[in-house]
Amino acid sequence: MRTYSLRARLLALWMTLLASCAATAYLLYGFYTQSTSVQVAESEVAVTRGCRNIIDRMSGQRGLQPAEPSPERATAMALAGLPGVEGGVWTATHGPVAYAFPTYEGTGPKTDMPAAEHSIIAEVNAEALRVEHAVTVRRPSRTQVLVLQGCPLRAYGPDATAWTMIRAHVNEGPAYSRLLAGFGFLAMTVVASALFLGRFLIGFSRRIARLETALASPFAEAEDLPHLRATGEPELDRLVEALNAAGTRLRAAHERAVSAERLAAVGRLAANLAHEVRNPIAAMRLKAENALVSGDPERATTALRTVLGQIARVDALLRDLLNLTQPRSIARVPTPVAPLLAECAQLHEDQARARDVSVEIAPTDLPLDDHPHLDRAQIARALDNLILNGIQHSPQGGRVGIAAERLVRDGAMLLVLTVSDTGDGVEPELRGRIFEPFATSRPEGTGLGLAIVREIARAHRGDIALVPQEGQGAVFRMELPWRPS
Repeated sequence: MRTYSLRARLLALWMTLLASCAATAYLLYGFYTQSTSVQVAESEVAVTRGCRNIIDRMSGQRGLQPAEPSPERATAMALAGLPGVEGGVWTATHGPVAYAFPTYEGTGPKTDMPAAEHSIIAEVNAEALRVEHAVTVRRPSRTQVLVLQGCPLRAYGPDATAWTMIRAHVNEGPAYSRLLAGFGFLAMTVVASALFLGRFLIGFSRRIARLETALASPFAEAEDLPHLRATGEPELDRLVEALNAAGTRLRAAHERAVSAERLAAVGRLAANLAHEVRNPIAAMRLKAENALVSGDPERATTALRTVLGQIARVDALLRDLLNLTQPRSIARVPTPVAPLLAECAQLHEDQARARDVSVEIAPTDLPLDDHPHLDRAQIARALDNLILNGIQHSPQGGRVGIAAERLVRDGAMLLVLTVSDTGDGVEPELRGRIFEPFATSRPEGTGLGLAIVREIARAHRGDIALVPQEGQGAVFRMELPWRPS
């Protein structure tokens, strides 16, 4: 089942709101159009009634006896009850004969016919005489619709017409005000929703990004969850509290697992140590017993030499064991890497020459003005163990390679030291525990050298690994922080 992000869902919600506002605006405009159509239709009814009233006043109908003799008076009385309607009497021979606008809202009565509409009034009256019945025209503009009607006025003369006119203001009045209010409200709704959703999305995304950064921090322990700070968002803070609680439980479980692992490691170490110490003790006991039984001074001397050799072996074993288990205090200083590699390689030249093995240092492109912060003595000891391990496992004519490079990973700068050899490689059954104490494939080895190297790397907040290798040889890769914070 496909899932969508919160951002996508909120954006879809905003688009739905926008579509709803657009539909409402369309309906508002439709209602407004209908309102203006009704307004124009009412204006047509008004001009028709006014034109009819003028005819009635001039002809004396509807109980008006006798007919009004004055066209001005008849027109004024005919239009008195029709707000906004103006009109008059027109003849084809003399043009305007009478004009009245009794409902004019100016400071005084309006007596002059509007000059701007003179031509259209003439056209409407001419058309009414031609067709011999009333003619109505509409002239829309941006803010209003001009409605005129002309109708034959036989009571005044054969070429006479009565005309009426009204202006329907379509962009004014209650309908227009409601339209503007509706559009304004919709615009405010769309803008406010866009600002609210945009601010919410930006703030929510930033809070999520801070949580992601805290959880993916390269300085956080790999086996632990970092403590997260509250974001200020109630829903996210509940998740933060749950993660912090889970981190607390995870730390407690990790501590219990580490304690159990330490006890198991101590058990394995004790068993291996007992085995390693028992062999030389048994050899010394056997030699001493044989020397006592034989009574031969020369044989006793040989036995004593053997005992001293086994004692030296036990002493080396205990010394390496102490070096492995004692706490390591790291004194970091800016350390040039190239001279360090050369010094370590030179230290093992004689032993490498005796086994016909070459020790080669690969060219480095490390910066000359920026050095990694290391404990030089400790890293030198780790390199000594790795180089000696490579020499011991390489055949005659073999090669031990040393390389250093700078690497940037996840925003952190690392120093990578690599030591490789051309031996038979590490046995598959030994690869998983190659850095554990007493794990060795050489009968004369103690199996503590690589374990000491790992402890030195971890003391520097780095690590070492056996690189998977196709074919012969082994490659050890040690990664150390260039400048730990």
